[in-house]
Amino acid sequence: MKFLSRAAMAFSGLAIGSSLAEAEMLATHRIPAALAVEAAAETISACAKQGYRETAVVLDADGATIAAIRGDGAGIHTLDSAHDKAYTSVSFRNDTIALAERAKGEDSIAPLSKLPHVMFFGGGIVIKLGDETVGAIGASGAPGAKLDDACARAGLAKIQDRLK
Repeated sequence: MKFLSRAAMAFSGLAIGSSLAEAEMLATHRIPAALAVEAAAETISACAKQGYRETAVVLDADGATIAAIRGDGAGIHTLDSAHDKAYTSVSFRNDTIALAERAKGEDSIAPLSKLPHVMFFGGGIVIKLGDETVGAIGASGAPGAKLDDACARAGLAKIQDRLK
């Protein structure tokens, strides 16, 4: 019996190894750190011009932080909130303002908000190159989801044409 188990494991290992060897590499794009910082700074600046104390976080496609800037006077909670908005956006590959709508009513996705770092509240926008999700910007601190969303969009607009 032990022989059969070992033989089965060896065969499955060979099958997995050979299929991995034949697999093609996935082409992915990354947001350069300098552009991420620029997007975060523009997000904060756009809100500051309106008198809002904002925090911005830029994540890569895997949900890892590239840049996080807490604007002057922004509350400490805005760091977590901006991160979670960006994380939700990149995880669901959609803007959080649209996800917030899907969290309402019948067939709601609201139960998913119990997952760590998931927040269905406007201010998280997905960054895409064509159909590929390459990251997200999260903004927090303005007095309302639509205002956070607008500031994050200003950050994306600042770098969009330079993403490759």
